[in-house]
Amino acid sequence: MPASRTGTITAPAVQARKGNGEPLVMVTAYDAPSARIADEAGVDLILVGDSVAMVVLGHEDTLQVTVEEMAHHTAAAARARPRAMLVADLPWLSYHLSPPETVRNAAALVRAGARAVKLEGGRKRLPMVSAVLDAEIPVMGHLGLTPQSLHAMGGYKVQGRERAAAAALVDDAVALADAGCFCIVLEAIPSTLAREITEAVAVPTIGIGAGPWCDGQVLVFHDLLGLEDRITATFVRRYASIKADAVAAVAEFARDVRARRFPTEAESYGGGHTGAGLSGSRRGGSKTA
Repeated sequence: MPASRTGTITAPAVQARKGNGEPLVMVTAYDAPSARIADEAGVDLILVGDSVAMVVLGHEDTLQVTVEEMAHHTAAAARARPRAMLVADLPWLSYHLSPPETVRNAAALVRAGARAVKLEGGRKRLPMVSAVLDAEIPVMGHLGLTPQSLHAMGGYKVQGRERAAAAALVDDAVALADAGCFCIVLEAIPSTLAREITEAVAVPTIGIGAGPWCDGQVLVFHDLLGLEDRITATFVRRYASIKADAVAAVAEFARDVRARRFPTEAESYGGGHTGAGLSGSRRGGSKTA
């Protein structure tokens, strides 16, 4: 069980965790139940990631999700009222055209319940970062493998292996931190480069496929629980096999129905009185079709 914690986590609180010895924990969540699970487990940050496009909506990449869809999932996660800081991804093309449009899109996610937004890219995104910060919205950066740039990068590949590319990522991280980002995600870069970046910036870094030297770590909820059975990246560690358990449970239900073992008399309503209450229905807290 996680340690008892109180108080809502804010951007300044996250930034203050830089170098304090206890790594930050971030997990993705796309709806109220998963946000509630993550929060009860004691994570520090919940990311409503644009990975919802692939993990929940069935797309092949993250480019298909819209601001409206991100707001929808952000609002669902926010209804769990998590203590953890709720961060929402700005999706592809929502922060690429102009600072005013970027601010409007960021505001839509904040109105949906986010306490901060995340966007991908380095120095070329500084005008957008500044505009969002001027609107009093905290910004989380994202460097390395930036999935919204997969076509430009030639696919999902480790970034920063070459000396020039590594130096550019360090410069990007410093620029984002200096601009006011409270935290920076580092994805799919060599661990030595992640350590260099972590030591170069005064804000926390959160790694995903970036080795052990970051100030925190993030994984996708469905990956770490085994709800997603795609071929996983090297950095994914499964902590459960929930999909396999769920398939087995539904298969057992199907067998019981076909063998007329479900429902039993105990799971049925007896008598002919039509005014009987539905104990255990939605009214009582359980689900009905």
